Amino acid sequence: MILKVLIVEDDINVSRLHSRFAEKIEGFEVAGIANTLEDAKEMVQLLEPDLILLDVFFPVGTGLELLKEIRGQDSQIDVILITAAREAQTFRQAIHGGAFDYIVKPVIFERFKKAMERFRKFRQELKTDASFDQDDIDELLEIKTDQPKTGDAPKGIDSITLEKVKQTLFTSNESLNAEEVGQLIGLSRNTARRYLEYLVSIDMIRVDLEYGTIGRPEKRFSRINL
Repeated sequence: MILKVLIVEDDINVSRLHSRFAEKIEGFEVAGIANTLEDAKEMVQLLEPDLILLDVFFPVGTGLELLKEIRGQDSQIDVILITAAREAQTFRQAIHGGAFDYIVKPVIFERFKKAMERFRKFRQELKTDASFDQDDIDELLEIKTDQPKTGDAPKGIDSITLEKVKQTLFTSNESLNAEEVGQLIGLSRNTARRYLEYLVSIDMIRVDLEYGTIGRPEKRFSRINL
């Protein structure tokens, strides 16, 4: 999945820098650069970008006005604000207006990359899953829960849910796919798959590919000594 990016920035040199940054990150292509808000409004209609990298301050108008206009149209376009504005009021308006993220200039590439990759993951998850449980939502919003983790488990893996997944596999007399595990425990297929793949990575369960007559092979999980 390639996500189209529109850069809206009045400083030509800065807009080119942000364009180079975006092109370095897998899964994105820069569809256009607008150096005025008027040009930006036209490009939004013509290019239909997935994401706008938007400055706040312009000689005429503000990026917050464009953000409000986009949200007022019930558009599926997301916006990351990239600005020198550090005032609480501007930040508050951006978040209340529906900005996906807020990056302060001068932009550090690692922070820029983190925002873009988080957005890409967000869009991928929305596209692949019909529904979400709390684990999915917490991961997407990068909410840190107070649930205890198991050993060195990565973020998004909590000990209670992990134990449920383990017991489901260990007590089953047959291999299960992610959807079946999710139904037994009350998780989405996406969350169940994440836990199952973690257990595979630490050699607690195994995964086998089952080939059907149509489509891609199905991953089925089972205990090691099955």
